Amino acid sequence: MDNRDIKSFKGVWVFAEQRQGVLTPVVIELLGEGKKLASKIGVELCAFLAGDNVDDLIPELIQYGADKVYYVNNKLLHNYTTDGYAKVLEKAVEEYKPEIILIGATHIGRDLAPRIASKLNTGLTADCTKLEIDEEDGKLLQTRPAFGGNLMATIICPETRPQMCTVRPGVMDKAIKDTSKTGDIIDVKVDLSEDDIRTEVLDIIKIKKDMIPLTDADIIVSGGMGIKNADGFKLLKELADILGGTIGASRATVDAGWIDRSRQVGQTGTTVRPKVYIACGISGAIQHLAGMQDSGIIVAINTNPNAPIFDVADYGIVGDIYEVVPQLIELLKDGARLEELFNKG
Repeated sequence: MDNRDIKSFKGVWVFAEQRQGVLTPVVIELLGEGKKLASKIGVELCAFLAGDNVDDLIPELIQYGADKVYYVNNKLLHNYTTDGYAKVLEKAVEEYKPEIILIGATHIGRDLAPRIASKLNTGLTADCTKLEIDEEDGKLLQTRPAFGGNLMATIICPETRPQMCTVRPGVMDKAIKDTSKTGDIIDVKVDLSEDDIRTEVLDIIKIKKDMIPLTDADIIVSGGMGIKNADGFKLLKELADILGGTIGASRATVDAGWIDRSRQVGQTGTTVRPKVYIACGISGAIQHLAGMQDSGIIVAINTNPNAPIFDVADYGIVGDIYEVVPQLIELLKDGARLEELFNKG
């Protein structure tokens, strides 16, 4: 494929990742962001869907903004394999030539995207947290953390197409569903055989998680070094459970071994934007703030009145979490509502 003939590439594609027939949440975010990009450069927003009889997902993709859905239906795509999905996406891109491809930075996306970029001999920016269109020439400006999160780098792909990036889940606004929207379905024909796939999925084992994933939580109660030890997370979990939320953590507490890395919030962890973020004993390093400052309501509890976390907080409480949090828990147990406690609906 001649991917240097830039003018022959049109459209924004979102890889519609699905697992066992269910779209992953990041796809809805990518459709929302993809619509903004497509509108700026005057092209269609399209979704690329691959799987085994997942036709029921097509209306959902259209209702969330896709003008077209490119669909590959094959029993060999029932479970994700690098070889199978890479071949069908590569062939679709070669035939239909999108200028931008957005892929979620999930386990599957991080496996698939570099394989596709290599096959197409184009660039790939991984783990983006911001996407924009250059107003002068229409190039995709892809921003991601660099040097351990100490600075933000904006990367472009000026000479080849498509422009590809993986996008960190939880950083973009989700698309708004419009049940009246209609779109086109393109049945993509790809000759896929068992010989093309070098791995066989024997079984899928799901591990039950005892906490809500950070990107799915409406309320996050996060702990920093101010909780003093790993047992402090037990107190925070009690508050999170009452609120129907989940636990987050600063990088320092993860590095100290107090909590699993999957709970880390920040540029080098997970970027979140819940409705309520309660920061307990977190000073507010720039890397942490970048990962949660777009939350709806931010509540900070810290003994240091000059802590940077208070600069982004909607509500600040100067005090020891071991005095403040138990009081919050008791008030909530007595029937108080969180919005009443902080006087904001």
